[in-house]
Amino acid sequence: MEFTTEFRDAHLVRGVIEKIRRRVTRSWVLMEICGGQTHAILHYGLDQLLPAEIELVHGPGCPVCVTSLELIDKALAIAARPEVIFTSYGDMLRVPGSQRDLFSVRAAGGKVRVVYSPLDAVKIAQENPDKQVVFFAIGFETTGPSNAMSVVQAKMLGLKNYSVLVSHVCVPPAMHAILSSPASRVQGFLAAGHVCSVMGYWQYPSIAEKYRVPVVVTGFEPLDLVQGIWMTVDQLESGTCEVQNAYSRVVSREGNTAAQAILNRVFEPCDRKWRGIGMIPQSGWQLTTEFSDFDAEKRFDVGSIQTQESPYCIAGEILQGLKKPTQCPAYGKLCTPDTPLGATMVSSEGACAAYYRYGRTEG
Repeated sequence: MEFTTEFRDAHLVRGVIEKIRRRVTRSWVLMEICGGQTHAILHYGLDQLLPAEIELVHGPGCPVCVTSLELIDKALAIAARPEVIFTSYGDMLRVPGSQRDLFSVRAAGGKVRVVYSPLDAVKIAQENPDKQVVFFAIGFETTGPSNAMSVVQAKMLGLKNYSVLVSHVCVPPAMHAILSSPASRVQGFLAAGHVCSVMGYWQYPSIAEKYRVPVVVTGFEPLDLVQGIWMTVDQLESGTCEVQNAYSRVVSREGNTAAQAILNRVFEPCDRKWRGIGMIPQSGWQLTTEFSDFDAEKRFDVGSIQTQESPYCIAGEILQGLKKPTQCPAYGKLCTPDTPLGATMVSSEGACAAYYRYGRTEG
């Protein structure tokens, strides 16, 4: 408890913000990649405490938000089948597809269950040999190792009734996509500490060098966040563009090499469509040949589903840091947590949900 309290100490946080205030001489636009960081920033009001010169924009680091509409509709089609028990984390149940969501499928009689681990889904498959059990494997690199292990365990157990609908996405390709856009406003990145705890940050120096932007690995407590902002601003004011680690109590440059090994065994890179953003080359994972029998998309033949996003939702622009949620005409009117048009209003890590929850009416 004392350890957590230290990183929420208001006096220490104000001290770092004062350092930023004394250092900054011009306007800078920084992007926090992770939706968890977005919620922490708004929860503690850090964006309102920072000098006016510092603008924070919100990145695509919410796995629920960027899971493509096509994959949501594929999940709905699979979940509606009578022989299927469809398992997922709770956040996914309210994410809107083209016509409905997983809650609607469950209300109509579909066997949709919330689990807290993919290994729970493996256990359900063991207990229900007469059913096909599917786990919706979403997430960034953080959730990849546990999802990979569920497939490895299912293979070891000889389970023929377990499969995964894979919607994994990776952070570095998304950073490339954002920074290479002519419309990009991002001048510095706060990298997601939990992703880096798995993958390390050895992939980021080439990004910092290519696009001339500092990247600072940052945690999720108030002191972590303002320290990350301070280190980013200090680099920008100095004209340097390096990768720094402001979360060294958790993250190393190499990351968790054992976790990376299991990821490399079970998954391989693939092109992946991001909801609201579009296709980003080599930005996702798919199952390797060794584990292709566990691919739910192939097992249930749902690869041909095509969809179209709501014309009123600007989630893609929000996820790229081009606009704030309050700049969406539907925000708080047509689009609310009870009647969401897009995943950014549903997810516990979505930027729109954060703005709505904390009563923000301005960016």
